[in-house]
Amino acid sequence: MRILIAALLATASLLSPLSSLAQSVDVEATIKSIDVKKLSLTLDDGKLYKLPEEFNFDGLASGVKVVVFYTVVDGNRIVDDLQVVQ
Repeated sequence: MRILIAALLATASLLSPLSSLAQSVDVEATIKSIDVKKLSLTLDDGKLYKLPEEFNFDGLASGVKVVVFYTVVDGNRIVDDLQVVQ
């Protein structure tokens, strides 16, 4: 039984770094353009960020400075949270 537990713990410790690949990243930038139909926005860093369907676009426009928290999924930047910088 001890050998089984030790093997499971060793396997878990080897696989734990893989979970860090899906961590959220943040970027502070200015909105360059917004596409409400495609649920995406482009920041002044030139990168496209996809937004969830329930996203609220109120208060967002080109030139607004924001902090975007996102996760990269299949090469796409998916927005987890967005905060307007005052």
